[in-house]
Amino acid sequence: MDRDAHLQALSRDGFTIVENAIEPALIDELNAALAGLETLLDAKPAMNGFEGHNTVRIYNLLAYGEPFTRVPVHASVLPLIEGVLDEGCLISSLSSIAIDPGEIAQPIHADDMVIPLDKPHRAIVCNSMWALTDFTAENGATRLVPGSHRKGNPDYGGQYESIAAEMPKGSVLVWDGALWHGGGANQTDNRRMGVAMNYCAGFIRQQENQQLGLSPDLVRGFEPRLQELVGYGVYRGLIGHIDKQSPVQKLNGGGAFKSIWDS
Repeated sequence: MDRDAHLQALSRDGFTIVENAIEPALIDELNAALAGLETLLDAKPAMNGFEGHNTVRIYNLLAYGEPFTRVPVHASVLPLIEGVLDEGCLISSLSSIAIDPGEIAQPIHADDMVIPLDKPHRAIVCNSMWALTDFTAENGATRLVPGSHRKGNPDYGGQYESIAAEMPKGSVLVWDGALWHGGGANQTDNRRMGVAMNYCAGFIRQQENQQLGLSPDLVRGFEPRLQELVGYGVYRGLIGHIDKQSPVQKLNGGGAFKSIWDS
C-alpha cells in the first residue's frame, strides 16, 4: 500500500480506494459471521429513509468478538485513518450494511453533519467501507461527490452529481467524514455486502457508546491498540483520564500514566 499516495487522494478528493486490502480468508469469516448474526438477531431493515427499506444493518459488531476485532486494527486501513485524523483516533462505530435488491439510493449526506462546527474544518471523522462482495454502480456502490469535503454541508436529500465507488471484493473505500456521499440503489438480483468501519478524532464523542456497548471483560481480551481505539486510552495525555489514571489502567489494574501536565 502506498500510504502517501492514498493520503494525497484523501486530501485532494476526500476519498481513496485500497484494492486487495483484505485477505480472502478474513472476508469469508466476516461473511459467515454476519450471516449467522442476521439469523440469530432476526435482523430486519429499519424502514426509514436513511437506513433504508431493503437494507439490513447490524450494529455494535465488536460486542460479538472474533472476527470483528480484527477489523479496526487492520494494517491496510488504520494507517490511513491515523494519517487523516491522528494516532489518538477512536472507533466511532462498527456495523454491517447489506443492501438488498430493490433498495433505492440513500440521501446524500456528510457523516459529520450532526457536529455543530462551521465548515470547512480539519478532519474530525474518517470512515471506511469494506467490500465483502463486489461493489458496482448497479448493485449499490457508495455514491461520492469528489472534493465536497472542502465545502459546507449538503442539503440533506438534495440532488447532486456523484460517482459510484466501484471496487472489487476485498477492497476498502476510505473517506473524510465531511465528504458528501450516500449508499447507491441496488438494481440487481444480488445483495451488496459491506462493513462500515468508522472512526472519529479522539476529542469527538463516538457514534456508538463503546464503553457501555462492550463489557469490560470482553475489552480485557482485546489487544492493547484495540483497547485504545474503543476509548480506554487518554487523548494527548489529558482527555479521558480518571483521577490521573487512564481507563485502561482502571480496566487492567495499575500501571503508569503521564499526563500532559507532567510532561
